[in-house]
Amino acid sequence: MSSLLIRKRPKPTINVVPLMDVLTILIFFFLVSMQFKEMTTLNLTLPSIESAGKNEFPDKIQISIDEEGVIYLETKPVGVDELKAVISQLSNLSNEIPVLIRAHNLTPLETVTDVMDACRLNGLSKIRLQSR
Repeated sequence: MSSLLIRKRPKPTINVVPLMDVLTILIFFFLVSMQFKEMTTLNLTLPSIESAGKNEFPDKIQISIDEEGVIYLETKPVGVDELKAVISQLSNLSNEIPVLIRAHNLTPLETVTDVMDACRLNGLSKIRLQSR
């Protein structure tokens, strides 16, 4: 019985090279198709055009609050009452205007909630808080 041929099975192996190729192609695909975030920290000096008309609807309202609680509408410091009046006028134009609130991390929470309440009470509900 020693004349029986014993077949040896080859050890199973996993060929990793095709897997690495597919992984590389997937990484390149995701890198190329990613949506890049809009950079808003560029310091650009734009030319002024005196004959240009103003947009009736702003694309967004940016409200900033510093660490002492001073409220800035775009770049102009305003009081809470003045901010409420401006938001009321803008909400009469459209309730779809987004509001971006940028607050310093040491800003009192009460000031931030006052600004959010002023927006919501006037019908502006698209509020975003920006953090770093």
